[in-house]
Amino acid sequence: MTAMLTRILTVVATVLLAAPAWALQQPPPPKGEFVPIEQLPPGDQLPSAPLLVAAYAFVWLAVMVYLWTIWRRLNKVEAEMHALEHRRAGSGR
Repeated sequence: MTAMLTRILTVVATVLLAAPAWALQQPPPPKGEFVPIEQLPPGDQLPSAPLLVAAYAFVWLAVMVYLWTIWRRLNKVEAEMHALEHRRAGSGR
């Protein structure tokens, strides 16, 4: 029990003592000059374009699948309604 408590206190003390060092690490200041996109390396020009295209493709595919399932369910309901109409007409009511 005391060994576990000692380990926990050691971890907590390490985190608390290391927190000020983490706070001192700041990102480098931004460059003060404008860099045209033509001068950037190819990897930095449009790195998110493939992900954007994939996201739009996924959303459109999901919408199409959803609409297709709605269309199928609606056809089943219509078929059931026609079957009920035929049963009702056949029973003489």
